[in-house]
Amino acid sequence: MANKILLEVVTPDRLLLSKEVDVVVATSVEGEFGVLAGHAPLLATLAIGEMRYRDGNALDYAAVAGGFCEVTGEKVTILAESAELAREIDVDRAKRARERAEQRLAKSQSEQLDYVRAEAALKRAMIRMRVAERAHG
Repeated sequence: MANKILLEVVTPDRLLLSKEVDVVVATSVEGEFGVLAGHAPLLATLAIGEMRYRDGNALDYAAVAGGFCEVTGEKVTILAESAELAREIDVDRAKRARERAEQRLAKSQSEQLDYVRAEAALKRAMIRMRVAERAHG
C-alpha cells in the first residue's frame, strides 16, 4: 500500500475510475509526465492524449480529451472534459468520427469552417483509436 497512489478519473458525467495503482502517466499540454506514490504536488492542464496506469503487471489505458490533473503525494485526480477506458471504446464509432473530422478539415479550406474544432475532433478520434488498439491488442 505504501508504494501505491490513488488514481481517480472524473468526467462531467461520472466517476470513470477510482483505483490504487503503482504509476500513472498522462499527457499535459507540456508533454507526458509520470506520477508515483510520494510525488510532489502538481497541477497540470491536460491535452487530448493517452493516459496509462499500471497496477502490478497489469497496464491499462484511457483516452483523455483535455481537463486538469491534480497530484498530491497520495492521490492523482484527473478532471477530464471527457475520458474513456480503452476497453470501453467503440473502435468503429471512433473511425467514423475520424472520417467526419477529416472531411470537416478538408472543407475548412474553402468554407471557413471552424478549423480548430475540426482539428480537436480529429485528435480525439485518433487518440481513442490508438488507446483502443492497445487494449484490444
